Amino acid sequence: MTAARRAQGESGAAVVDFVLTSALLMFVFLAVLQLGLALHVRNTLISCAAEGARYGAREGATPEQGAGRARELISRSLSSRFAGGVSASVQTTGADVRVVVVAVSAPLPVVGPLGPGDGLEVRGRAFEEEQ
Repeated sequence: MTAARRAQGESGAAVVDFVLTSALLMFVFLAVLQLGLALHVRNTLISCAAEGARYGAREGATPEQGAGRARELISRSLSSRFAGGVSASVQTTGADVRVVVVAVSAPLPVVGPLGPGDGLEVRGRAFEEEQ
């Protein structure tokens, strides 16, 4: 087989290679982008829960005020859809130290910002100042 015939048989192969490689790279890019979005949402929820716990642990404040502060921060930072499952409680450690715990239950973003409910569970803790 001559070189001219071989070249004619592979005509258009570069286009197919480009399309297949581009599709694979696009999939990898979108997967990394989605992972980054999920980590951003998780880290933002952790930060808001911790700030809510600190707010609720102040002298003269209640844990419910801390939960409200966490809801407000989550609504401002992400969306009100992520702020639905915020609760607060007071726990006592073995050394009789009271700790305000703000728990956040939010959906895990799977496809862009959409995802199943109750996918993420994060908590923020702070020592009560009135001890």
